[in-house]
Amino acid sequence: MKIFRTKVELQQELSGIRQENKVITLVPTMGALHEGHLSLINYAKPLTDVTVCSIFVNPTQFNDPKDLEKYPRPIENDIALLESVDCDILFMPSVEEMYPENDPEWHIDLGDLDKIWEGEHRPGHFQGVTQIVYKLFNLVKPNQACFGQKDFQQVMVIQRMVDIKKLNIKLLICPIIRSDKGLALSSRNARLSAEGKENALTLIKSLTYIKDHFGKKTIPDLLKAAEEIIASNPAVELEYLSICETKTLAPAMNIDPSKDYVALITAWVEGVRLIDNILLSH
Repeated sequence: MKIFRTKVELQQELSGIRQENKVITLVPTMGALHEGHLSLINYAKPLTDVTVCSIFVNPTQFNDPKDLEKYPRPIENDIALLESVDCDILFMPSVEEMYPENDPEWHIDLGDLDKIWEGEHRPGHFQGVTQIVYKLFNLVKPNQACFGQKDFQQVMVIQRMVDIKKLNIKLLICPIIRSDKGLALSSRNARLSAEGKENALTLIKSLTYIKDHFGKKTIPDLLKAAEEIIASNPAVELEYLSICETKTLAPAMNIDPSKDYVALITAWVEGVRLIDNILLSH
């Protein structure tokens, strides 16, 4: 695996690859890698010639400076993990490299997508996400980019940005990777105790209930029952739970057979904010 820290070095490497008409896939990450991240690279491998993974803890998408400070950065372990799945290129820039002085202001009209759910609870977060992803897209110029379904709203936001900017980049959405018991893998899980991880399974229990009864019960009844599952565990503090249309993430009132739906949940366990979702079929 080749490792680059500057834009110039990375572009020199990629220009030669592009001249050979090879398919380039970008996997953007913030490091602290786990099986979920590695699944993105394994998912992309059969569909690409060259896999580029970026590790960059992006300051513009954190609302809380303490959260940014606490974000884990186990770089030696990350490199070893990427080598274990035969990643081709790792790009690890500094903050100064990605945000030089006099960097232009960034704003993109995401409609309601950055005002609801994660957008409401983390103001400015998706502006920061789209800002760094757009920078990486312009730099790497990939044919496709791989993102995890776990951050479902983020994928929809990036798709909106791709559409607005008319980028010729295909988004690959990789299914959620879970522990044996069903907990969605996340870098934040490292901050949970063994008991906390058990309590966190309440999230997938509530989502599974919705999936199993979707189309058989009304949406208000589904949400009420799922909220009762969460309320039965005092160690879990619900932030939001909703059944939404996949594209707009607008809350659904009833089921339209022509649309696709997703159940979204965010809850707190042991002071750790956990997000999860499940795709619903009818």
